[in-house]
Amino acid sequence: MDKTPLEAMRTTLRGPVIAPQDPEYSEARQIYNAMIDRRPAAFVRCSDAADVMNAVDFVRDHGLELAVLGGGHSGPGLGLVDDGVTVDLSPMRWVRVDPATKTAQVGGGSTLGDLDHATHAFGLAVPAGIMSTTGVGGLTLGGGHGYLTRKYGLTIDSLLSADVVLADGSFVTANEKEHQDLFWALRGGGGNFGVVTSFTYQLHPVHTVGVAVTVWTLDHIREVLEWYREFQPHASEDLYGFFAVLTVPPGPPFPEEIHGQKMCGVVWCWTGDLDRIDEAFAPVSRPAPPAFHFAAPMPYPALQTMFDGLIPKGLQWYWRGDFFDRITDEAIGVHAKYAEGVPSDLSTMHLYPVDGAAHRVGPMDTAWAYRDAVWSGVVGGIDPDPANAATITQWAKDYLDELHPTSMGGSYINFLGADEGQDRVEATYRGHYGRLAGVKRSYDPYNLFHANQNIEPARAPM
Repeated sequence: MDKTPLEAMRTTLRGPVIAPQDPEYSEARQIYNAMIDRRPAAFVRCSDAADVMNAVDFVRDHGLELAVLGGGHSGPGLGLVDDGVTVDLSPMRWVRVDPATKTAQVGGGSTLGDLDHATHAFGLAVPAGIMSTTGVGGLTLGGGHGYLTRKYGLTIDSLLSADVVLADGSFVTANEKEHQDLFWALRGGGGNFGVVTSFTYQLHPVHTVGVAVTVWTLDHIREVLEWYREFQPHASEDLYGFFAVLTVPPGPPFPEEIHGQKMCGVVWCWTGDLDRIDEAFAPVSRPAPPAFHFAAPMPYPALQTMFDGLIPKGLQWYWRGDFFDRITDEAIGVHAKYAEGVPSDLSTMHLYPVDGAAHRVGPMDTAWAYRDAVWSGVVGGIDPDPANAATITQWAKDYLDELHPTSMGGSYINFLGADEGQDRVEATYRGHYGRLAGVKRSYDPYNLFHANQNIEPARAPM
């Protein structure tokens, strides 16, 4: 982008426009995944919806590439685009809670930490993610799952309304009464349909939860998974536990004698009566004696921040995922094999429950196409050293490739890699893809918003 259009854009916006020659540029392009090294022609840091509208008009009218950056947690780095314009929503970090209606309106650049902080003061929360640094926007548009999913559903199941800037620069509100087709598509269809400048959520009663971490040595992984696959789906919806392959980190609450050991484990959240914490977590000794078990009541935002320090911004990342309706014996064998070969201390595999309340929403009610899934799985190769990028990437690819035949075929859209191809995108949306393509044609017929896991506009009928 040459100087003239860049200066023209600066005059129309309240927020700053950051170009490669500006001192803020290097910091602006540092996202969560340091494996991504893209160089936009400019970052537009939008202060409000008017800035977003002006930025979209400018990018479209000048025929430029467009990406949208919220929290910057996208594994494939979809918030950055080489030689184009990144619309950066990070200044739009605000939350307004209405305790009377138990709702919250949230700026499009907010993180889960912003949302949790604001709602916790009122004893309320939204089911969303497991890390406070995750952006609200990308997580919600992909569907959103986390510790509260079995109790209260997916993030999109609590979404009441969204304010959206469309490809033509117009501003609309989408909900159950206005732009209903767009509202349907936003609930799981990713960033394909516009820039969401604010979300409005229904809140749920959550304050202090029971938290537990249980780990077993890897020689027990088969027994643990055989127990977990039966226990978790039949447990109370107040009990959520995601299964993990991990290397025990060197710090509390883990004792020093197990630091650095490869293990399997479950991170638990109990939303029931806190007097029943011990009873809720008592079954963890059934498959095999744990190497370590910790349980305590904890404010919900503290649980959400528990992994922030362990996995900070700026690491090398490669992830892939799949949905599963069961954990087969074959899958257990794959997990056991790759757990032994974890290539770095931070590399991991997680199985997140997506049943319970999430199953009580109809399969056609939102764009999320896997209401019959029981787990959303992800394999993540993670390491601070760029020299290990190829190793962690290959481990994650090989792991998921062997596991994939036991899956349901598609993935949580936020767990798709950038290099998986259009067939994987379509598999993720199953029979919803045609309807989504039709909504795309209505709201973004020229595919301005394509720096994402893209849904191409349907062709107009002949």
